[in-house]
Amino acid sequence: MLEPAISSSINHLLRSNGWAALRLAPYTDKTAQFVCPPFNFALTVLDNGEVATASAMATPDVTINVTPGLLLRMAARDETVWREIKIEGDAGFAAAINHVASNLRWDAEEDLSRIFGDIVAHRMVQTGRTLDQWRAQSTDNLIRSFAEYWTEEQPLIARAHEVAQFNRDVDALRDDVARAEKRLENLPAR
Repeated sequence: MLEPAISSSINHLLRSNGWAALRLAPYTDKTAQFVCPPFNFALTVLDNGEVATASAMATPDVTINVTPGLLLRMAARDETVWREIKIEGDAGFAAAINHVASNLRWDAEEDLSRIFGDIVAHRMVQTGRTLDQWRAQSTDNLIRSFAEYWTEEQPLIARAHEVAQFNRDVDALRDDVARAEKRLENLPAR
């Protein structure tokens, strides 16, 4: 039930990014199984580079296990997420899927212009970008405010220079203790 919607969405993106279908075309008839609890679906690459729902009897050439947390990081374009995904099977096919997933871009303005027209679509996308910038700036400001509150007003977090001073004091104490131990060892010899 979910697989046709997924394959349709992926094919829409592949059509608008022609290079991506060309990248997948050499893997015609190969099947990739994606496991992201509670979802589990398999897609087969067609000869034109697009994908279709795999048959129930198809044996996956590559299995990609993704946790929901990693899926969110993928959506946020976190480059490090691919190192944490468990991949089994054809490494070349997995690398092609990784490359396509990492570089595939959705031209939302183009799709919205078909429904609302060019001007409205452009303004909608600009508004979305402005809201995303506002969200990022607000999140950054909130984090900075909490950090300042916890370091200045309610010292819950130590300041960097205080931690550095503590480390220097611990090092000096360790050196002093080592010198005192050496002196104590030398006392019986005298």
